[in-house]
Amino acid sequence: MAGVTNDLAPTTSGPGAGPLTIGFDLDMTLIDSRPGIKAVYDALVAETGVPIDTDLVVTRLGPPLDEELANWFPAEEIPAMGDRYRALYPDYAIAPTPAMPGALDAVAAVRGAGGRPVVVTAKYGPNARMHLDHVGIDAEVRGWLWAEAKAEALVEWGASIYVGDHVGDVRGARKAGALSVAVATGPCDAGQLREAGADVVLDDLTQFPAWLASYRSAAA
Repeated sequence: MAGVTNDLAPTTSGPGAGPLTIGFDLDMTLIDSRPGIKAVYDALVAETGVPIDTDLVVTRLGPPLDEELANWFPAEEIPAMGDRYRALYPDYAIAPTPAMPGALDAVAAVRGAGGRPVVVTAKYGPNARMHLDHVGIDAEVRGWLWAEAKAEALVEWGASIYVGDHVGDVRGARKAGALSVAVATGPCDAGQLREAGADVVLDDLTQFPAWLASYRSAAA
């Protein structure tokens, strides 16, 4: 399949040896959160007068909110700005944010295989749930987990595969002992994802159902 790199043979050992559970990241994996996040930062600019480059902000989504806010606010103001960002978020960010191409079909492919889709994200959990409800994705969600910390939820849920767009997602999958499936739809390109240790690299989620069917066939 064009645009797909897969260097790992399927396995049924380790995480996910029971019922199939597949984890997904949220921002730039399942949803294109750039329009909504830009709108929230634009609102912060209007309120605070701080000249945040909101176009730049949305080119580097993935890490926790406080890391981005640290580029624009003094350390002592970050907790308050984080609280204000999260308060503004439902009114500004949910409606403009669409599902990524192939996202709904990818989740449906997991369910069609008898599996359980779960979402593990650095985003504030209640806001993540609103996004999933808005685009019509039914999945359990765990928020406020970034990079290696994502392994906490992946191990707890027994996820055998974790799908994400950032090198931090790759690190989280590998710490959890899960197969790292990366999509080159976020701030990290395919080369960076491979270098970080992704087992599989897809152009986007439109390729995921065919990849999953092939992976399961090989495992069987």
